[in-house]
Amino acid sequence: MKILNWVLVILGVAGLMSVRVFENKIFYDPFLEYFHKADKTIAFPAFDWGKLILGHFLRFLLNLFFSCLIIHFLFKNKTWTLQGGVLITIIFLITFPIYLYCIHDRFEVGYLFSFYIRRFVIQPLIILLIVPMFYYRQQLLKRA
Repeated sequence: MKILNWVLVILGVAGLMSVRVFENKIFYDPFLEYFHKADKTIAFPAFDWGKLILGHFLRFLLNLFFSCLIIHFLFKNKTWTLQGGVLITIIFLITFPIYLYCIHDRFEVGYLFSFYIRRFVIQPLIILLIVPMFYYRQQLLKRA
């Protein structure tokens, strides 16, 4: 049974990697190239608000699913999986409107600020905090 858990964790990690690898094919995001180019003189891309929001929301849902898969099969605790999903959702609900404002403002609030806010929107960075936090919590519960 432990092997199956690890296979599912690896599947979750592979899923997150696939979202990143195939981002150009799966999601509508005209800002991918804008932020991948080190040349800041590239023109601000034309875009469709509806498709952009829908693309980011779809990406969030896929990242949420794979992140919860990882959390669940690492710790085998439904409550922690739910807590992890809620934390990831809260971070998205905070950062996504900020990112949309940055786009509306044409990144005048700052290129690097917009770049890093975008990272929290499109990448599952919070999983890097949640897994060690739950691991620490698990170790504390074992000692008690």
